[in-house]
Amino acid sequence: MVLDAIFDRFVQGSPLSVMVRGTLEHALPSQDLDALFERTAQQQYTKELLFSSLVDLMGLVVCGVQPHVQAAFRDRAEQLPVTLKSVYEKLQRVEPAISTELVRFTADRCGALIEELGGCRQDWLPGYRVKIVDGNRLGASQHRIRETRSHSAAPLPGLSLVLLDPAWGLPIDVLLCENGHAQERSLLEQLLPRVEAGDLWLADRNFCTVGFLQGIANRWASFVIRHHANLSLEAVGDWGPEAETETGWVAERAVRVMRDGQAEMGLRCIRVRLKRKTRDGDAEVVLLSNLPPEGADAVAVAGLYRRRWTIETLFQELTQHLGCEVNTLGYPKAALFAFCVALAAYSVLAVVKAALRAVHGEEVMEAEVSGYYLALEMTRVSGGMMIAIPDEYWEVFRELGRAKMARLLRELAGRMNLAKYRKHPRKPKKPAAKRINDPKQPHVATSELLAQRKQPSS
Repeated sequence: MVLDAIFDRFVQGSPLSVMVRGTLEHALPSQDLDALFERTAQQQYTKELLFSSLVDLMGLVVCGVQPHVQAAFRDRAEQLPVTLKSVYEKLQRVEPAISTELVRFTADRCGALIEELGGCRQDWLPGYRVKIVDGNRLGASQHRIRETRSHSAAPLPGLSLVLLDPAWGLPIDVLLCENGHAQERSLLEQLLPRVEAGDLWLADRNFCTVGFLQGIANRWASFVIRHHANLSLEAVGDWGPEAETETGWVAERAVRVMRDGQAEMGLRCIRVRLKRKTRDGDAEVVLLSNLPPEGADAVAVAGLYRRRWTIETLFQELTQHLGCEVNTLGYPKAALFAFCVALAAYSVLAVVKAALRAVHGEEVMEAEVSGYYLALEMTRVSGGMMIAIPDEYWEVFRELGRAKMARLLRELAGRMNLAKYRKHPRKPKKPAAKRINDPKQPHVATSELLAQRKQPSS
């Protein structure tokens, strides 16, 4: 192993944390981040506070090492030549284009490393690069900004459309909007330039518009998108025979998309009659696709859409495992920047997962390893490791080529005890207990309630 002896203690106790910090150094070197800022910024400029320092500062917050920006600043105060006020002012002015470019840059570096590791997931549909898109509205911030203090309504700092590559298991692009009340559909025209020939886009019904469907098809790409009731369809023939699957019964027919009484395009329409209703109470799901039938039958198309929930898992891990929504950051640009730093951190964690897949197998990773426990150990150990191992020792990861870095990550992954990160599937929820009204007393002793349990029932 190329690492200095100072790493031995952490390699033995928590190889995961060494992998995460090493991948951060390899994928996000300071000089490259500062160069990214210089070529992308239109109005901002570097005076004393470097963009790489800002990313590092926010990384401490979203990774849970520090609870908020002020605590992170105090931790790094000796290394920063500015005041806390200057940091907040810089955060408030980070241009969305810079935050977007940070996500793309990290995805390119981490994706190439995943390819080198041999840790890609199996293709969902051979011959296509699958991309999943979904919107994420940032949670309400505190009423810190003067203009929000007099409002009882919760202030929303922004909206994002995130593009996920399930083969790499990481976000590859993001479209940011500072208007937290904006509709996802208002951003679709800006999203279309991200479509590339050979793509297969998966999305929910909010993305089902004539313009977006046509835009994808005109770029020689394919889609599987849930039908929205506002999109008019004209049936061409009857439903075909139904095929039973694990979740329901699947049938298909041809349809024409109509606008102002005119047929715009012909598509496949796949209906899934569900065995169990969705959480919104829907008994069936209707999908639209332009995939050729010989490449994916109706059951395969329905299966592809079902796997779209992968991006919901991403948002869950960003919210619960990484602090992607810093509620003390009310200014839209600052909140969106924090979200993008969390996406970059998620990409680094995706490299670690890819190394584990390459060593232990994809089935083991998907079935047994919990993303929650991976993120928990990363947070728990990182603070002490950063104190114990000075920054200069981490430069070895910046200097490693991609092949050597992948080899080192595989070696560290082989030392991990996966039993520490095993999933604990949640049992079905029990029915909610009937509430007992206690009008005469606002409190009750827990010991008395437990004592009642031991008394024989009459």
